[in-house]
Amino acid sequence: MVRVPLSPQERRRGERFGVLLRTARGDRSMVEVAAAAGVSAETLRKIETGRAPTPAFFTVAALAHALGLSLDVLAAACAEEGDDREGGEVRSA
Repeated sequence: MVRVPLSPQERRRGERFGVLLRTARGDRSMVEVAAAAGVSAETLRKIETGRAPTPAFFTVAALAHALGLSLDVLAAACAEEGDDREGGEVRSA
């Protein structure tokens, strides 16, 4: 199976997602949040830095739960800047 390269738009969305997670994590350590979500700290690091711009759904869901974020809010906040219906605000679930 050949993986199709990501578009610039998909990369930007992944970067926005990483920034959103880092902001939501606040003062909590990467290790603490990763453990609460059941993922490795390296996985979280890759997502936060944009090196893993398309994490699996269950990884996203686990991180959202660990951070108290709604999946709807995450999706809206990561939408293309001209398309964010929620205004890019991060609110707890």
